[in-house]
Amino acid sequence: MADQTFRPEQHIRGRGEFVALRERGISRAHPLLVLRAVPNALPYTRYGFIVSRRVSVKSVDRNRIRRRVREIARRNPVSPGWDVLFIARRAALEADFRSIKQAVEDLERRAGLHEQPTADVG
Repeated sequence: MADQTFRPEQHIRGRGEFVALRERGISRAHPLLVLRAVPNALPYTRYGFIVSRRVSVKSVDRNRIRRRVREIARRNPVSPGWDVLFIARRAALEADFRSIKQAVEDLERRAGLHEQPTADVG
């Protein structure tokens, strides 16, 4: 079974890390979520979750979506060596847990996150 929680080093926090994901990362879209990912050359995967006020003005709604996506990502780990960012869309507000889970799994599969990232040589 996967770890009970993400360790602090598994969180993407700094603005620069989010900017790097936006500029260099691969992007896959689903009606509920957007996934951005980039290889990170670390022995573990780091995660970030964005649920903006455009999704809902109520923080309770945004936090519920964030908790759901974080729990799904925790239960469905990807290959080590990735920075992964999930960005919620407005449709995620009305989606149930199963629908969000299917969206996450689809995005991870389409992005190839269950395979080893290729090392940049150069």
